[in-house]
Amino acid sequence: MKLLVFGQSGQVARELARAAPEAVFLGRDQADLSDPAACAAAIRAHRPEAVINAAAWTAVDRAETEEEAATVVNGVAPGAMARACADLAAPLIQISTDYVFDGAGTLPFRPGDPTAPLGAYGRSKLAGEAAVRASGARHVILRTSWVFSAHGANFVKTMLRLGAERPALRVVADQIGGPTPADAIATACLTLARSLRDGAVGGTHHFSGAPETSWAGFARETFAQAGRAVTVEDIPSSAYPTPAQRPLNSRLDCSALAADFGIAQPDWRAALARVIAELKGA
Repeated sequence: MKLLVFGQSGQVARELARAAPEAVFLGRDQADLSDPAACAAAIRAHRPEAVINAAAWTAVDRAETEEEAATVVNGVAPGAMARACADLAAPLIQISTDYVFDGAGTLPFRPGDPTAPLGAYGRSKLAGEAAVRASGARHVILRTSWVFSAHGANFVKTMLRLGAERPALRVVADQIGGPTPADAIATACLTLARSLRDGAVGGTHHFSGAPETSWAGFARETFAQAGRAVTVEDIPSSAYPTPAQRPLNSRLDCSALAADFGIAQPDWRAALARVIAELKGA
């Protein structure tokens, strides 16, 4: 499959490069998402059989003061990509987020549930979803959450860094979700791209790790697997204010993805062991 990937240095893009080294990867110097027309032009130039958009504005707090810029990257650019894909009859896999929901309740959000972003980042990603749907391209919008890997900036690496400096950490315990390994997202995207190329019906799907946990629980498991004697104190979100409000409930119902494509939720604890082993060997 002739695959084109937007993104090169991000967590999912780096795992895609491991899993599909034959794909063409476009970094910011080759296709900057702040220039949507250039992204569409790149698709037309490469004429791929499928496209995965693994690039995005991920600075959640900065989006609160730079929403217009975030919306170009997360909203306008995916729409331009999707329209180019529609012209070439090439499917698009667009990665989205649990932040399109308001985080109310305790039940896992289903793909068809009403969206209500709490902040600018969620609004920008929701704009991208709408643009992709309106494009006419065959697509899968894959919402995920709490991404981690041995690469880039993420919660696991932050906890290990802080845990090396302090004997105790205060970590938010009232936000609940599913940590999702970037390598599992990459594998899912490749499966979806091949399936859509071969005629499968796309749509909006959810993909996150299992079992559900809190950020504090995620931290405890990280320290336990890393062999670090760090005490984790549970705190509410109100004790750790941030410019952007985070959803309390990031649970995602992933049953449709399993039923339609045979993609099961990964056990994040097993993936965490692999990530820690990779970090120790680095």
